[in-house]
Amino acid sequence: MCQIFAGQDPQRYACTTRRLRLNGQSTSIRLENAFWQVIDTIAENEGTTAPAFISTLHSEVLEARGEPENFTSLLRCACLKFMEISPAPASVAIAAE
Repeated sequence: MCQIFAGQDPQRYACTTRRLRLNGQSTSIRLENAFWQVIDTIAENEGTTAPAFISTLHSEVLEARGEPENFTSLLRCACLKFMEISPAPASVAIAAE
């Protein structure tokens, strides 16, 4: 069983930093490539870009709960939530890449 997890391509869990604007302020977010892939998919499904999706999410969280303690963790959990609510074929396609 662990071979499924241990045998994955190291590029999936390598980190990438992307620069973007949140509420007009320049910032950078560092996430594992697998999470960036899911965020790109979410944005595409919403008809927007990843930076626009992240900025909108950040604004909505600010309005609902105030500044999040750890926004990158919130993004990772948003990816998991997307995987939970997506139809099985989309989830499998993302997980297989």
